[in-house]
Amino acid sequence: MTHILAIDQGTTSSRAILFDQNLKPVAQAQEEFPQHYPQPGWVEHDPADLWATIAAAMRAVVERAGIQASDIAAIGITNQRETTLLWDRATGQPLHNAIVWQDRRTAPICDALREAGHEAMITAKTGLLLDPYFSGTKLKYLLDTIPGARARAEKGELAFGTVDSWLIWNLTGGKVHATDATNAARTMLFNIVENRWDAEILALLDIPAALLPEVKDCAADFGMTRSDLLGREIPILGVAGDQQAATVGQACFQPGMMKSTYGTGCFALLNTGAQMVPSKNRLLTTIAYRLKGETTYALEGSIFIAGAVVQWLRDGLQIIRAASETQALSEAADPAQEVILVPAFTGLGAPYWRPDCRGAIYGLTRNSGPAEFARAALQSVGYQTRDLLEAMRADWGTDAEGVLRVDGGMSASEGAMQFLSDILGAPVDRPEVTETTALGAAYLAGFQAGLLPGPEDFAKSWALEKRFTPRMEPGLRDQKYAAWKKAVAATMAAA
Repeated sequence: MTHILAIDQGTTSSRAILFDQNLKPVAQAQEEFPQHYPQPGWVEHDPADLWATIAAAMRAVVERAGIQASDIAAIGITNQRETTLLWDRATGQPLHNAIVWQDRRTAPICDALREAGHEAMITAKTGLLLDPYFSGTKLKYLLDTIPGARARAEKGELAFGTVDSWLIWNLTGGKVHATDATNAARTMLFNIVENRWDAEILALLDIPAALLPEVKDCAADFGMTRSDLLGREIPILGVAGDQQAATVGQACFQPGMMKSTYGTGCFALLNTGAQMVPSKNRLLTTIAYRLKGETTYALEGSIFIAGAVVQWLRDGLQIIRAASETQALSEAADPAQEVILVPAFTGLGAPYWRPDCRGAIYGLTRNSGPAEFARAALQSVGYQTRDLLEAMRADWGTDAEGVLRVDGGMSASEGAMQFLSDILGAPVDRPEVTETTALGAAYLAGFQAGLLPGPEDFAKSWALEKRFTPRMEPGLRDQKYAAWKKAVAATMAAA
């Protein structure tokens, strides 16, 4: 058994990547699935799509690699976080579409809880802010709106889960209802100080405890897969939410190390070690990983729109046919124009947390066109990342490393990464393996299986592919960032 299968269930597609015993990718398969938008600001997935695409990708990657199921030692799972599912324990049938992390429908519930003075208590226990982003108010919404759901939940007939729990349930044929500490930490129902579901918050949201999965370490026994999936039972030994898995994959095991992942959104994490650092700058305090019962914490900043801004150029404006065209188009932009895009399509994330905001573009002239839009789109990711890192340094102090490790689809863009380094005024390191989310899940499973070494030795295998260093003059950097801050302030004022 020399291979590890990583399942990476994302917001727009499901992937399976097979790694060898040296954690080198051998083969991968990817299946896209449709997004559902029932109303403005609402985003849903069909739970059957999530499971079907994962099952198809698993079978495809084994076939492409030309191996047998008997060659796979373990499975690791990583997933889009906060997305909320509710299903029948007896039949395994969902009661509703999955409500995706981007969905803003529970903003009124969050507003009411905030006005009633509950945010400080929730933040102290969970490290999170009162925002529709998290699973707790999504679950409350489902229980409030599906006839009879709360009564059935109280009887123990229903199961709640984030995407990892839904996949584990299906992979094991309904035998295991579990999650890991990192996914639990994103529900707004889990006390990250005491590492348990919080009775006070459950009572506040009227959520029966019988709904909840068992919370395990990131490297643990999550059960065996059904033998009919790949031809034999395979142990599931690692689980982590996508951003925490990327933190592990980037080997950010030392306090002060930072990584930023560019997928649909952008998520930056700063390892704070055993110390849970409360944020004074509206970042999130969360669990980076939990191994052998020991919790490592992180500060996290979440941007809702990163790679999705390129999708908007392609699908919304239709000024590109493929994401790969964005860089060349942006390089053709007029240097004299300073077009700024604030991509608050589903609200502003950290450090602003303004779900009511919507996207805005500033600095348009009669000559502004597709090239200026493309450049503004790529630069918006750099500006938003600087917002996060400024807040992190303010919370953590001066001990944060000056280097940012990057990964995810947009990290492949030379222009976007160079601008990121320029606007941060700091080095940006891109590793040889940019699929760090899947890599982290594979490492956790391999570590639990006894195939891979401990974190310190794993960190030695991290390899740099390219370092981007700042080329922009400090005066111009400050001028551009000040213009961005002004644009954000105008966007918030207009909401």
